[in-house]
Amino acid sequence: MTTTSTVLARWTIWVPVAAWIVLGAAFVLPGQGGLLLALIGASLAGSVFAAVHHAEVVAHRVGEPFGTLVLAVAVTVIEVALIVSVMLTAGPEKAGLARDTVFAAVMIVCNGIVGICLLVGGLRHLEQGFQIRGANAALAVLASLSVLTLVMPNYTTTHAGPVLSSSQLAFAGISSLVLYCVFVFVQTVRHRDYFLAAVADEDVHAEPPSVTVALVSGVLLVICLVAVVLLAKLLSPAVEAAMRDAGAPASAVGIVIAALVLLPEGVAAVRAARADRLQNSLNLALGSALASIGLTIPTVAVVFLWTERPLVLGIDGKETVLLVLTLLVGTLTLGTGRTTILQGAVHLSLFAAYLFLSFAP
Repeated sequence: MTTTSTVLARWTIWVPVAAWIVLGAAFVLPGQGGLLLALIGASLAGSVFAAVHHAEVVAHRVGEPFGTLVLAVAVTVIEVALIVSVMLTAGPEKAGLARDTVFAAVMIVCNGIVGICLLVGGLRHLEQGFQIRGANAALAVLASLSVLTLVMPNYTTTHAGPVLSSSQLAFAGISSLVLYCVFVFVQTVRHRDYFLAAVADEDVHAEPPSVTVALVSGVLLVICLVAVVLLAKLLSPAVEAAMRDAGAPASAVGIVIAALVLLPEGVAAVRAARADRLQNSLNLALGSALASIGLTIPTVAVVFLWTERPLVLGIDGKETVLLVLTLLVGTLTLGTGRTTILQGAVHLSLFAAYLFLSFAP
């Protein structure tokens, strides 16, 4: 863990304040011109880096692996709120938004973020190590959750198509939440040592921030994350319009939502890998993918069972192949406990294929 000062940097306080001022201006002003959109984009980027900083402060105080859960769970909770709000206010054309966003999150995390982490870490440190037991446990849960919620709906027979019946949707939501909770229990209590670096990080012995500083950072972290989601929502119409003009498919909206919301986690994971803390990177990256499924699917299931609206979960054949290939390559990558730039390049090639096929199906 990077050394943390007992006093927060001023920019980490003023950036979220400025972001909320921009948000207020965006809601007050009748239109969004080019200048306002530029300010929204700049505020979004600043909020992302401020969120990463405050997450590191809190993580340093609570220790690992609890620290990596802070950012993953906080971002996912707000991501779920964003998905549900968009789906409830939109028409039937958004029935697959949760599926598109969850699948995009899995591909971005498992191929994009993990690939960049392995490549950056390999370029700087040649070879990096991590705990095989923890990584394999996370990958096993991820494989189960992703296949049961994103692939299985295509093969059920109660309802035709990629739609689950009410009882099946309830089962998918409950089983996803239970499995995720068991994983968190194993990660933080029962087998916590599986998710700790085999070699102690020298910076762990640096003086942690005070309780007061950690609490302030925790509050500012939530403020920054809410700002990230609201700013991303303001940018979404402009992004959607640009995609329509470019002829991009509707599923691209899910990619944009997942990418924007995962920015804080991605930056934190890459910074950890660059500092030769690959274990923390994998904890954060894989934990983010698990939280995205384990918290999104149950929440969306409850909302749509209550409103009695259709929910599309099954992915198509092309996406199924990409998911299976991602899980297979991930198993091979995490099966040795050591990584180099080669594994990073392989994952990034899969991520490039996912992006290319998403816009050129």
